[in-house]
Amino acid sequence: MRKLTTAAVGSAVFFVVAPGIVAGLVPWTINGGWDVRWPLSAFGVAIVALGGGLLAMAVVVLIRNFVRFVVEGRGTPSPVLQTERLVVGGDYRFVRNPMYLAVIAAILGQAMIFGSLDLLLYALAVWAIMATFVRWYEEPLLQSRYGEEYDRYRRGVRAWVPRLHPWRAEMDHINNAS
Repeated sequence: MRKLTTAAVGSAVFFVVAPGIVAGLVPWTINGGWDVRWPLSAFGVAIVALGGGLLAMAVVVLIRNFVRFVVEGRGTPSPVLQTERLVVGGDYRFVRNPMYLAVIAAILGQAMIFGSLDLLLYALAVWAIMATFVRWYEEPLLQSRYGEEYDRYRRGVRAWVPRLHPWRAEMDHINNAS
């Protein structure tokens, strides 16, 4: 029980520090606050509504996956308190990086809400940094820690483009044995 409590507290702190800053504080700073710049028109309202939906969906995905790291992985998304088990359930059955995609979606949602080209460019820069981090740090770390289990998962689930149907580890194992 103590490990779960530590993982939950660590995940909550990491949630505020990482996505909270990258997808909250920095966009707020870039935008100069939360001022919507769209004219009051049907088009403006539609873009703001779409951006709001994208932002809300991103927050739900982030929260759901931070919880998954605690419950399924018995750790946090932070490299400081790594998981005991490889997290491959939930959204991870569709794409290997749902939290990174959610952070990018949150920034893009804000770019739509606030009509900000600067936030769109920031979202692209964040994706480039995350993709580099994943490729050159996170994937080698996961491969060395989880070995064949991670290799099998990586073969079945793409990094950045979600699958249409969920990946199932047991089916992948059966298909590779044939």
